[in-house]
Amino acid sequence: MAYKALYRTYRPTCFEEVAGQKHIVRTLQNAVLHDKIAHAYLFCGPRGTGKTSIAKIFAKLINCEQNNEKPCGVCPNCIAFQQGTHPDIIEIDAASNNGVDEVRELIEKVKYAPMLGKYKIYIIDEVHMMSAGAFNALLKTIEEPPAHVIFIFATTDPHKVLPTILSRCQRYDFTKVGMKDMLEAMKRILDKEKINYEENALRLICQLADGGMRDALSILDQVIAYAQDDIQTEHVNDIYGIITTDEKIQLLEMVGKKQVSELMSKVNDLNNRGIDLKRTTMELIEILKETIIHDYTHDVNLLQICTEDQIAKAKIDKTTKARLKMIDMLIEAYDKYRFSSSVSSYFEVCLLNMMQEESDVPVYQAPKETTFILDEVPVKRMNEPEDVKSIRIEKPKPEVKEEIKIEIEEPIINKKVQRGLENSYVIRLLVGANKKNKADDMQKLKYLSEYYMNPHWAKYANLLRDSKLVASGDSYMVVAVDNQAMANEINELDSNNEFGDFMEVLLQKKKKVFGITSSQQTAVIQEFVRLQKLGELPEPVSFDDEINQVELVTNLFGEGNVTITED
Repeated sequence: MAYKALYRTYRPTCFEEVAGQKHIVRTLQNAVLHDKIAHAYLFCGPRGTGKTSIAKIFAKLINCEQNNEKPCGVCPNCIAFQQGTHPDIIEIDAASNNGVDEVRELIEKVKYAPMLGKYKIYIIDEVHMMSAGAFNALLKTIEEPPAHVIFIFATTDPHKVLPTILSRCQRYDFTKVGMKDMLEAMKRILDKEKINYEENALRLICQLADGGMRDALSILDQVIAYAQDDIQTEHVNDIYGIITTDEKIQLLEMVGKKQVSELMSKVNDLNNRGIDLKRTTMELIEILKETIIHDYTHDVNLLQICTEDQIAKAKIDKTTKARLKMIDMLIEAYDKYRFSSSVSSYFEVCLLNMMQEESDVPVYQAPKETTFILDEVPVKRMNEPEDVKSIRIEKPKPEVKEEIKIEIEEPIINKKVQRGLENSYVIRLLVGANKKNKADDMQKLKYLSEYYMNPHWAKYANLLRDSKLVASGDSYMVVAVDNQAMANEINELDSNNEFGDFMEVLLQKKKKVFGITSSQQTAVIQEFVRLQKLGELPEPVSFDDEINQVELVTNLFGEGNVTITED
């Protein structure tokens, strides 16, 4: 006798054997128990999730002579069904019987009473394949069927079924089979087949099946043919070109430690082994997702891929927020694979970009054209009451080009600047902004994601990725970010004129970029509205004259801490 595939051998014959879909099973059982059987049903959902199997079990239960929650298996109707000879349960493949003539022939037979059971049941698979003419021919029969007829339609594409048909059916949406249900089903089958297995290998098969029980059994069939009577994780890896969980975590650890040479060598090795990098990308996403779940719950029972030891390594000493952004980067890379002729290049750039995701809080450095001289105005260190040094800004003689020099001694230059732009200064920026500039910039900022993995522009694009545009002027924009550290970094880069080139690429115009926090944005807007009502708005900031250098320094250090002198 020819070999029979596992998914055919172990097709469910009763509701207890169905993997998942408990909500549908319970509803159908109650419908039979309480004699509330509809005349037409639509079973829809992903492939291999049990639509046809449940349709057959339901048809068997409807005609079973025992009014119970499950078919008895011993009455003439059940026996005839099990033998495949029941005259009143008719299966039709709409993919090959989708024309008007076939439907008219079906309608002619519908009017005849059942020969053995209580109902004549038509199970029409892949119903979305029927032509519009066939649907219309069937419409009247579905609307007013004979009392002894029940239709059960099954489809993976319900949106292709005519709305007039959908509205006359009870619709049941099948979901992907969960890993727990899938594992139990495979273990039951392997125990019957007397085959040893490693549970991690079965988990890997579940991931490959992506919620389809039939797909899982097909994969299992192939692995059994390769491994015979002892299924190991490495067998699944060998057949399907995937890497172990430990290897994936090793990739993440290289990213966390910024081991560029080792990382590139590893990716090259994966390419040489024929590993599917698209699948690897999704698997890295799943591992990082589990680290986030563990961060929030600390419940190892929720882990489906990693062990507790593996999850500790997979966190790679990164914050939850940093790992969430890594997931975003991997998702974006996966989305762009379909447009790329070299998946490995996108994969490498994505991993390299992930290395730069979490940066230290920047140290503010003054603009290159200025120097600090510490000798007059008192400046207080954070958390220290005593005066440390003073600041004096020298203004050259009128005949010499104005140059502001600021010098900072070593103890202060290493302090991380925590204070942001003065509210009064931000208000002046808002005064000089307008809606048209903001609308134009908003439109162009939509393309920011295209630069997240660009080696030259990624630094600037990622810094702005979670920002909100507050206002735009002709030569500047104001953005709001989550915290002061990010705002400081934006302002530092802008003070060093590092944003200009990126703005020219993104906006087709060089602009300065000012960063404020979301809380400062709220306060500033309230004050702006108050001053506007009183007619007391200040003059807008101008970036055209040299006096602005003084203005910028005054804004950063406070008006009371800066003295302007002329030599």
